[in-house]
Amino acid sequence: MTERREITLEVGEQEFNFTLTPQDVTKYFNSMTANNKVSPSHNLLVGTVHQDERATLKELLKNPVMTMQLVGSLLEEYAPDIDIIVKKRSATLSA
Repeated sequence: MTERREITLEVGEQEFNFTLTPQDVTKYFNSMTANNKVSPSHNLLVGTVHQDERATLKELLKNPVMTMQLVGSLLEEYAPDIDIIVKKRSATLSA
């Protein structure tokens, strides 16, 4: 996947426009650890939002829950729209 995506999130009365690439998302996932989720999320949001909206976004990101909600919405929109079905195998005993 090499596509660049433009995504707009509306938060209250404010709109934020992001440009995401697969490299941005890969860097985000690679930087997450068990004890560090908010900082990579903050960096993804700030690094991909249009520059003229960055200062306003940073004010919202002072709340870590807001940061996680926004990054969740952004990634959900970025994800491809595919159906995935997990098929369960029946547990049978072999003789």
